[in-house]
Amino acid sequence: MIKTGFLLLAILFSFNAGIDYNLPVYTANRQSLYTIELTGIGEFGLLRKARPGIPAHYHTGIDIKRPSQNYSDEPIFPMAEGVVISKREDGPYAQLIIEHNSDKRIWTVYEHIAGIKVDLYESVGPQTPIARFMNRNELNRYGWQFDHFHFEILKSPPVKLKQNTKNPERQFASYTLVCYTAEDLNKHFYNPLNFFEEQFQY
Repeated sequence: MIKTGFLLLAILFSFNAGIDYNLPVYTANRQSLYTIELTGIGEFGLLRKARPGIPAHYHTGIDIKRPSQNYSDEPIFPMAEGVVISKREDGPYAQLIIEHNSDKRIWTVYEHIAGIKVDLYESVGPQTPIARFMNRNELNRYGWQFDHFHFEILKSPPVKLKQNTKNPERQFASYTLVCYTAEDLNKHFYNPLNFFEEQFQY
């Protein structure tokens, strides 16, 4: 029994060796879910109502509240080491997509961000600020409903986009607005809170 226990620990350690998962915001403990707060409608899997031009769909990530009263340069970080594969900088829908290669290939999406600090194809780590929350001027311009950032963890590879001169570095898109069923949601996405809870146990 003891040997079996050691074997299981060794297997778990080998799968996660060198992988440093952290929450994507600055908190007192970036490996504790108790240090972040979601918006009132920011939970994973909530059914979002239809609005002009967008049908009803399931919420594919979590909306993380600003963790402090820093309205100047509150940083956003990658959850783990990876490479920036897509960059979009158009106003309130600015977005980064990062590819992570660990024991399984996954992708993370960071949206409603500002002040992007990284380049396309740049390697980043969990201590690298990649962007920030919107500041007061940006929130006044785009709306205070963006006083959070949207975070996703994808199981499926993001969708390759055609080259666009308005957003030449936007290489990929997520499935953010096309998850019309719970089956679609679970096919393409991890629940970020469940994912982190599992990773923070080792």
